[in-house]
Amino acid sequence: MRKKVTIMGAGNVGASCAQRIAERGYADVVLVDIIEGLPQGKALDMLQSGPVVSSDARLTGTNSYEETADSDIAVITSGVPRKPGMSRDDLLLTNMEIIKGVTENVVRYSPNCIIIVVTNPLDAMAQLALHVSRFPRNRVIGMSGILDTTRFRTFLAMELDVSVEDVYAVVLGGHGDTMVPIPRLATVGGIPITELLPPQVIERIVERTIKGGGEIVSLLKAGSAYYAPAAAVAQMVDSIILDKKRILPCAAYLEGEYGIEGLFVGVPVKLGARGIEQIMEIRLTPEEDAALKKSAEAVRELIQVMKLG
Repeated sequence: MRKKVTIMGAGNVGASCAQRIAERGYADVVLVDIIEGLPQGKALDMLQSGPVVSSDARLTGTNSYEETADSDIAVITSGVPRKPGMSRDDLLLTNMEIIKGVTENVVRYSPNCIIIVVTNPLDAMAQLALHVSRFPRNRVIGMSGILDTTRFRTFLAMELDVSVEDVYAVVLGGHGDTMVPIPRLATVGGIPITELLPPQVIERIVERTIKGGGEIVSLLKAGSAYYAPAAAVAQMVDSIILDKKRILPCAAYLEGEYGIEGLFVGVPVKLGARGIEQIMEIRLTPEEDAALKKSAEAVRELIQVMKLG
C-alpha cells in the first residue's frame, strides 16, 4: 500500500511538488486549493503522465480537506508569493491567517502526519504551524536549508566547472537575508573550497546565495522560485517516506541546540520515518556563532509580531 502525501496549495510550488513526488511512485498525492477546478485539472493532467513516467501513483485534486484524511505527510505551500521589492518579512501577516487555517485542517484530518512548511516567511510560518498543531517538534519541519544549500552548491559548481554531485555545503540560520553559509565546511570531492577559490570569489558566491531568492523574483517579475523549492521538498519526502535518515539542512524548532531556545532555525538534521530524528550540532567559530545568533534574532522578531501566546 502506497503512502499518502497531501500538498496544500496548487500554485507553481505546490503543483511542482505534486509532480515530483507522484513521479517517484511510492506515494499517492492529494492536491488541495481553494480555487475551484485548479487542483482537479492539474492533478488530472499529472495523472495522465503516469504511463509515460512509469508511475502508478494516484493523484487527486480537491477543494476540500476530506480527501486528505490520514495523510502521512502534509506539505504546506499555501499563501501569497513574494513580489518584486517585497521582502519575506512583508509576507508575514498576510500568510499568517492562511497558514493558521490550513494547519487546523491538517490536524483535523491527519492528526498523525508530519508537516513540511514551505510558505514564506518560512521560519515564522513553521513556528506558527507548530503552535497551532501542537504536534511534537519532530513532526513539523521547514523546507529552507536544502533550498539555500542547493543554491550555494549550484553557484560553486558553476564557478569551478565541476559536477554538482561532488559539491557539498552547509547553510545555517533563517531563510532570508540573515542566512549563514559556512564556506569552511563546503567541499568539492572532499577538498575544501577554501583551497580552490580565493576569498573574494567565495564572498561573491556567498552573497549571491543569500540573495538567491530575490534574484529569481526580480527576473520573473511576477511570482517566485518553484522548481528548486519543489525539488527540496521531494528530497525531504524521500527521506521521511523511505526512512533514509539523510542528514539534510532544514528549519527545526530548537530547544537549546546552538544556544538557541524556542525558535525555528535552519540546521542539519537527520530525517527519517519519525520526521526529525536528530539535530546535528556543528562546532562553530565565534564569528559563525555570532552570525547564527543574529539570524535567530531576526526570526524572533517575526515571532514577536505574530504574538503567539
